[in-house]
Amino acid sequence: MKTIVTFLTSFLFLFSVQAQQVQWANKLIKYSSDLGGKQFGIKRILGRPDAFPQAGSSPNAWTPKNALNVEFVEVSFEKPQTVKQVAIFENLNAGCVSRIAVANASGKYQMVWSRNTNYKTPTFRGSIPADRKYYYKRKRRKIQEAPEVLNPGIENALLENAVPDVVSVKIEFNFALLPGQKQIDAIGISDSEIPIQATVNTIAAFEKLPVPKTIALDGIIPTNPTISTDGKTLFITDVSKEKDEIFSFTKNGDNWTGRKSETQFNTNANYNYIEYSGKDFLLKGGNPYAKGSNECGYELFSNNNSLGTIKIAAFNNYEDTSDATITDDGKIFIIGIETDFTQGGTDLYFTQKKEDGTYGFLQNMGKAVNSAADEGMVQLLSDQKTMLFSSNGFSGFGDFDIYVSHRLDDTWKNWSEPVNLGSKINTNEFDGLPFYDETGETLYFITSVDGVNVLKSVALAKGLIANPQ
Repeated sequence: MKTIVTFLTSFLFLFSVQAQQVQWANKLIKYSSDLGGKQFGIKRILGRPDAFPQAGSSPNAWTPKNALNVEFVEVSFEKPQTVKQVAIFENLNAGCVSRIAVANASGKYQMVWSRNTNYKTPTFRGSIPADRKYYYKRKRRKIQEAPEVLNPGIENALLENAVPDVVSVKIEFNFALLPGQKQIDAIGISDSEIPIQATVNTIAAFEKLPVPKTIALDGIIPTNPTISTDGKTLFITDVSKEKDEIFSFTKNGDNWTGRKSETQFNTNANYNYIEYSGKDFLLKGGNPYAKGSNECGYELFSNNNSLGTIKIAAFNNYEDTSDATITDDGKIFIIGIETDFTQGGTDLYFTQKKEDGTYGFLQNMGKAVNSAADEGMVQLLSDQKTMLFSSNGFSGFGDFDIYVSHRLDDTWKNWSEPVNLGSKINTNEFDGLPFYDETGETLYFITSVDGVNVLKSVALAKGLIANPQ
């Protein structure tokens, strides 16, 4: 049997699939094991890849219970098609697919591909204590740790003969072929020998953006950039000390000058940051809150005077902090937090303002924008439809990437598929906390360079971000 194994040595790429019919598994039939839950569960194998092309460990991929044993999964596809290729996206320790079988509507499987192992192929049996210790990174009778084996790859298995009318596929894995944890991101089929690859959902125009500029701010280690509505004031939080401190800068041509400590906002011992600066009020985050108090950690200000705290019915957050935004009329409040009702990690929620000035119960904004990983760092543009946010749960270029999505109706629960802002903005490290200055048509964001926060900006036409085509 023929096979093409694609190992990823770099994650900064875009692939396009041309002249072939590709389908992704859309239903589970049988499987050998499942960790259960919303993260790492067997259902994460359905749909197109979302842990690739960045690959590596991800809650958006299936993690089998037994990382050194034989496992299997059986999946079906939306419609019958001719199959010449089966692609298995192994985002941890690739090379463990052992056999592939396909079936038509009759349900009878035929073996179409297998891996021939030889005496040189290592086997790590989960039943042997020494191998279990190897799996858990410690070699028996050895002081040093076992090597970390993280090689991701795509098993593009090419069939000797194309098989017509395939509706389901059964994949068997011999996870004992390699040490370390295993994860499977997706399973795809094609009628072509052109290798199926992962794609990042972005557009050509984003790839043509200029290289973002670094903004130096007098030694500040920045986070949470926020621009006033008139585009003249930049609020930034300095995280170089134990206590976060909010500073403001004034626009001076192409530069930000006039550094000023906003002492009236720096009242908390740990966290202080501005999330929104509108014509009538400013939203400040980082306040302490207690479970059961309906406090959520946010406070409104006008002319430097407090208008009171934001209170949300039955508010609960697993973390000490969060990121939020608010509409200019104050009627809709959006927040990224983790609760008992998230799709996985941190999710985006919204709540509506009530007549008494408090906010109702939080409602999840839906699976289109919330993955099994983390979403947050949100900004809603003035049209109340265009939303920027950061996530590590969709196909991207590295760690957290920045995405844009658009509200499709008035429920606030239906959003368009997130579009990645491209490799000019998103690197293989952290990229997040976006803030779009609509007046200057400029995107500001935080990126990590050698583990240190850096503020960057890039010119980005408002029409492009409002309608990325």
